[in-house]
Amino acid sequence: MAQNRRVTAYASTARTATPSDVEVPQKSGDSGRGIIVTIDVTAITASPSVVFNIRGKDALSESTYLILASAAVTGTGTTVLMIGENMIDEANLSANALIPNTIVVDPVHGDSDSITYTVSVEIVN
Repeated sequence: MAQNRRVTAYASTARTATPSDVEVPQKSGDSGRGIIVTIDVTAITASPSVVFNIRGKDALSESTYLILASAAVTGTGTTVLMIGENMIDEANLSANALIPNTIVVDPVHGDSDSITYTVSVEIVN
């Protein structure tokens, strides 16, 4: 069995606006049993609000569809989102879904207050 693979979607930096989304394609050897998205917020200014959307991407049309959206992240700390087959659905934290060939991480900032975060995606094989 292949080892899990971790990808840095967003390196640590202060952000005040919605960044471009990041695509994480599966590679040869990935079984795609699940994904773990770890969001680590280390600093905030005022009252930022960011919702992290995890989307699938259709290879033919290149359109995306929502799989899981986090609750608004407004403070420092770690948020973990999980997606996988036979996983228990828990609002804003986990989704019972098949893993598409391409995952898209799409953070949406609700305001221009500064928030420093990293986001990693782990493909569970």
